[in-house]
Amino acid sequence: MLDIRWIRDNAEALDAALAKRSAEPLAASLIALDERRRSLVQALQDMQSRRNAASKEIGAAMAAKDGALAESLKAEVAELKTAMTTVEDDSRKADAELADALSRIPNIPLEDVPVGRDESGNVVKLVHGQKPGWNHTPKEHFEIGEALGWLDFEGAAKIAGSRFTIVKGQLARMERALGQFMLDLHTTEHGYLEVQPPLMVRDDAMYGTGQLPKFAEDLFRTTDDRWLIPTAEVPLTNMVREQILEAEKLPLRFTALTPCFRSEAGSAGRDTRGMLRQHQFNKVELVSITDAESSIDEHERMTACAEAVLKRLGLHYRVMTLCTGDMGFGARKTYDLEVWLPGQDSFREISSCSVCGDFQGRRMNARYRVKDDKALKFVHTLNGSGTAVGRTLIAVIENYLNEDGSITVPDVLLPYMGGLTKIEKAG
Repeated sequence: MLDIRWIRDNAEALDAALAKRSAEPLAASLIALDERRRSLVQALQDMQSRRNAASKEIGAAMAAKDGALAESLKAEVAELKTAMTTVEDDSRKADAELADALSRIPNIPLEDVPVGRDESGNVVKLVHGQKPGWNHTPKEHFEIGEALGWLDFEGAAKIAGSRFTIVKGQLARMERALGQFMLDLHTTEHGYLEVQPPLMVRDDAMYGTGQLPKFAEDLFRTTDDRWLIPTAEVPLTNMVREQILEAEKLPLRFTALTPCFRSEAGSAGRDTRGMLRQHQFNKVELVSITDAESSIDEHERMTACAEAVLKRLGLHYRVMTLCTGDMGFGARKTYDLEVWLPGQDSFREISSCSVCGDFQGRRMNARYRVKDDKALKFVHTLNGSGTAVGRTLIAVIENYLNEDGSITVPDVLLPYMGGLTKIEKAG
């Protein structure tokens, strides 16, 4: 969330930033809402002052035995009390209206973010590795997995409907191995604290990280008004909500391997085959809580941590700097890691690492204190996939395919595979 005081002082900068995101200018309407809110607050203060003064005057009039004046003042106080109730209601409504409007404004892109309307405006930051050189024909993951007997899309559809997958046997073990490998890497080498967070959260947690109110249709809600998490970013980031942290204890770094749940409301017709775009999937999440001065460097570090997963797996990938029109709602800058999928003959996103500035910190009222400084500052937050386990499984299936249809287990996963070196057809 942006600060209305900053908006009042930087109206042109806000509208320029919104234009970069292909959004309509909002500064004037937001300032008008704030003016109304401020005028109601001032009116209420004036009424309270007058009521207090009139109450004292009543006492003075009665002491002077001026009954007519006392009654007149009593009538004025009664009218003020009625009017104040109306103004208080209007003030609360104005507060709520401004808060709602502010909650729907996207974050301000950093100056070095490329300007563009959609993914066509994204810029290649780096390319790692090369496409696998084969003599056999590449295949898509769902062809390979079904032929081996370890992926069952039809069975999943009977149980749960579309966009679900049953992963079985040796491939299920490999997916588990991938998650374990990622957690071990991030906790033992990259300094992240492993967390097992709740998979259901309240409204204020979703609001804190920016999923609510704007993106409710992308979420699943329970019958008792909780939300299934779309990413572990939500509970991990909210671990510091409404807290005051000591600057010297920052950064805090958290990681979690969790199921994630997304309605994919805006993805009708996209990636309907296979397990690229699912309602339920596993992901290793990375979250950092930093001070204002460290967040940009932390963004580069977090991205490198996600890259390390793909490097250890020997996968060909590229890092893209997302343009203003393709960035997420709460991000100031985002790097997407896109892995090469031979079956699709294309790069596909496997991780997204974003720096959010104090955007989420304000929504969560999460602050930090610098030693010997009385002023509190809002924390800066970052989040990234380290990485999406299901999509990494897809990448391994397609990139490690052998001519006979089996899949070679990457060396880095061997300690987790119980002696399996190949994924072979179900017996």
